[in-house]
Amino acid sequence: MEKVALLKCMEYDVDLIEKKLREGFELLGGHEFLKILIPKDVKVLLKPNMLSIESKGSPVVTHYAVFEALIRVIKEYSNNISFGDSPGFGDSRKAAEKSGLMEVADRYGVTFEDFKESVHVKLDNSILCKSWNIAKAAYEAEVVISLPKLKTHAMAYYTGAIKNQFGCIPGTQKAAWHTRMPDANNFCKMLLDLNTAVGTSFAILDGIIAMEGNGPKSGEPHKMNTLIMGKSLTAVDSTAVRLIGYDNPLDTPVLKEAYDSKWGTVLPKDINIIGEDLESMKAKDFKLCRKGGNFYFINPRVTNFLRGMIAPNPTLIKDKCIGCSRCAEVCPEKPGALEMVKQGDILNPKWNMSECIRCFCCQELCPVGAIETKYSSLGKLLKLDKR
Repeated sequence: MEKVALLKCMEYDVDLIEKKLREGFELLGGHEFLKILIPKDVKVLLKPNMLSIESKGSPVVTHYAVFEALIRVIKEYSNNISFGDSPGFGDSRKAAEKSGLMEVADRYGVTFEDFKESVHVKLDNSILCKSWNIAKAAYEAEVVISLPKLKTHAMAYYTGAIKNQFGCIPGTQKAAWHTRMPDANNFCKMLLDLNTAVGTSFAILDGIIAMEGNGPKSGEPHKMNTLIMGKSLTAVDSTAVRLIGYDNPLDTPVLKEAYDSKWGTVLPKDINIIGEDLESMKAKDFKLCRKGGNFYFINPRVTNFLRGMIAPNPTLIKDKCIGCSRCAEVCPEKPGALEMVKQGDILNPKWNMSECIRCFCCQELCPVGAIETKYSSLGKLLKLDKR
């Protein structure tokens, strides 16, 4: 049975968070557990969520206070610590600087890795993907700790410990994976193989302030006062999705695929939650991005037809659009799926839904939250939309 530490933390105070993390590690086995997780002076890489260039304290990215608190703990076991990510859009160094992570790293002597250099990796025991280009710093680290932010996600429903490691794919290569894996089940298999290739060792999920609604970038903050820690990424994510409203973890694509592939521990009966009581920590009225369970895992000959009939589509909120064209820049299916057309004084995106693969990169990376996901009329009729 996998252990997961569920902790209550009411604010982003670094001393308080450090105390809570130490409590969590104590619950998981204390000093002996940490000695095994982080052997003396091994190369440790921290992988925060730096989706885009965001200000300090933004609910889009891992909070700098969580980052600092963990560094304080880890430095007792290793002084060879680095951190990095490859944002979905924008320069990784600028993202680290603006979010406050770089200032913390500089104070503690933690090395910044921009994830631009990659290594080619073969994965023989894969579920689906046997060949990878992975950020060299992530692949060569002896211990990789995922530091995700608890958020909704238009394609994956939820993003946490497993999805966070997609940032170990350098730069624009992430777009190519969306093109290669346009349906949810294969995309999730890819994420599981990626975590195997990287060798992710541990996860600490930042849910003190989570994101609900139009996540992972344009949703609303939701105070959950939560930190979740564990060696099993699936167990951490399974615990998190139950907190936000997915009573059955298999209602989320990546956990369904992990369970079917026997990749990790998913079911609540196989997870020992220590610390806080899960029921008492559940969020009230959390706005999910997608209702669970509708993955369209069907015969490929009819998948595209049915997806077009019932799947959600990217939809423009015209009053918010500033005509920046970022949606077109990040679309992996350009130019066929999305073009910018003149509407009055600015350019607006126009989708060709017969070409759109519904990766929702446009929605994910819109800088002003002008794109959301909406179900078709048939999807609403079939009650696939909870709203």
